[in-house]
Amino acid sequence: MQTNKTAYLFTFLTILFWAGAASAFKIALQHITPVQLLCLSSLLSLLVLSVLLATSRKLKQLKQLSTSQWLYLVLLGAVNPFLYYMILFQAYDLLPGQVAMSLNYLWPVMLALLSVPILKHELKLTGLVSICLSFCGAVIIASAGNFAAWGQLNPTGLGLVLASTLVWASYWLLSARLPVDASIKLFVGFISGTALAWSYALFSGQLSIQLADIPYLAIGYVGVLEMGITFFIWLKALQMAPNATRIANLIYITPFISLLFLALILDEKILPSTLLGLVIIICGILLQQYWKPAKST
Repeated sequence: MQTNKTAYLFTFLTILFWAGAASAFKIALQHITPVQLLCLSSLLSLLVLSVLLATSRKLKQLKQLSTSQWLYLVLLGAVNPFLYYMILFQAYDLLPGQVAMSLNYLWPVMLALLSVPILKHELKLTGLVSICLSFCGAVIIASAGNFAAWGQLNPTGLGLVLASTLVWASYWLLSARLPVDASIKLFVGFISGTALAWSYALFSGQLSIQLADIPYLAIGYVGVLEMGITFFIWLKALQMAPNATRIANLIYITPFISLLFLALILDEKILPSTLLGLVIIICGILLQQYWKPAKST
């Protein structure tokens, strides 16, 4: 019983921390560029991950990695955190937080689509219907509730947030191929991803920043919570839960709490179209997971 309660506590913390990410992104981007946010938050996250691995005595597993595994993980770091967050932060910089956050939840749909050419999965009727449903939700969000007047939202931002879902889904598929502890994958990825972010900032002339302009709390939230310890808390919740599926489904509460935070913290007016579109996207994802058509006899 105590284990069950702890699992739900960790799940609640995961939902709470990830729900605040959209607000933290928007606050940080009011003061610094997306590249600067990536540099500072990824470096902080790398430090947090180092401490977590050291305290859990997993750092010794780094010595057990082969040269090919090291190379693979370093290349994965170019996908996440570097490319994924570079695109995502740019999208948040151009779009309302509610739109960028909601559309980012299309990544399970992109995962299902990419699984067809990469893993040779068959796209059945269930998957096709759920994908179409989720994309209908995305169209409602992108229209901002006004189909007669498209273009209210930044088209580049919309393209970037959709691209971020493709990048994340690709990372998930590529990462799943390597039988290495998930925390080790994340740590090595952040080593190379952080190095790439700082190198890019250096060559693009974006390293210059006034200390007084740094949004310390927002960067701390992104680096410590969104990119850092929340991942470990979530894994722990899944490991301790008697029913991991039930715990996993609770994570879909996150975007709705995120909308609440955006409204309360940033005074962002939540459009009915955003809420409706998000509900449709989540329904499409759940439909894909649980709809099992009856077999004909």
